[in-house]
Amino acid sequence: MKLSIGIPKTMKVAAMVQPWEDPLSGADVGKLMAVADKLGFYKCMLGEHFIIPKEHIELSGDWYFHTAVALGFFGGQTTNLRLSSSISILPLQNPIVQAKAWSTLDWLTGGRAEPIFGVGWLKEEFDMLGVPFSKRGAMADEYIAAMIELWTKDDPEFDGEFVKFKNCGFAPKPIQKPHMPIWFGGDAPAVQRRVAKFGNGWSPFRTPPETFPDCIDYIKSQPEYDGRHIDVFFALEMLNVGAHHEILDDPRAPGTADKQKILDQIGWLKELGITETIVPLPPGLTGEQAWIDRQHWVAEEIMPAI
Repeated sequence: MKLSIGIPKTMKVAAMVQPWEDPLSGADVGKLMAVADKLGFYKCMLGEHFIIPKEHIELSGDWYFHTAVALGFFGGQTTNLRLSSSISILPLQNPIVQAKAWSTLDWLTGGRAEPIFGVGWLKEEFDMLGVPFSKRGAMADEYIAAMIELWTKDDPEFDGEFVKFKNCGFAPKPIQKPHMPIWFGGDAPAVQRRVAKFGNGWSPFRTPPETFPDCIDYIKSQPEYDGRHIDVFFALEMLNVGAHHEILDDPRAPGTADKQKILDQIGWLKELGITETIVPLPPGLTGEQAWIDRQHWVAEEIMPAI
């Protein structure tokens, strides 16, 4: 089991944010990621939205970064941490521009980029960006195929409904070959089929954990699945977040100082097929030093035991 880490002050979802994060500056958060890097955490992760309608701000907040830009900053503060979006909303940006952003990040950070793409859920955000919400699934399938073409071909060419290019050059390519690992986040069968066709990893959101084994079997049963290794990420904190960021108060979601409980939770996730997770923060942290102390404890007590 690989232990990753959420990046503080990169969103203000009411079900997850803690008050101690509010005073942090960008430099402060960069220093925290440098600590996580030295402690041996596997991957740092942050979410993405571009614009939030007012009726959703109470639960979702309006504080989000552009994932590739923010991860470039955190890549500059670290040496080994993998750099992951969770998630990047695939249909909301031109795929050529997205492909450039991710290959740039991968090249500049020595091959550490690892995007998790999703199709999005907030229709009003699509409307404000002029992207057809009803076509987001078809767009996502075409966009990722076009991005793979750009990342892997010396003479890229694509002729689709939403994307067309030929007689062009595209560099730098990603350092990771044949391209950086591609993850998809979400719960619908269409997402799982997308993982089977294109993906190296799946990040469920509202899928009941007890059904993970069946979902993984479904992914691997698809005709386009070619036997590649599929990683699966799930954080217990997500059990506290509803489909539209409602607060669910799931007792399994908060972090604890009980080492055995954490080990039992991680063991349960492993049995369900999860390969990567985050040890949840306990409620009521009091500041940066408390966060640092918690991550030292995880690195010293939990990492060696798993």
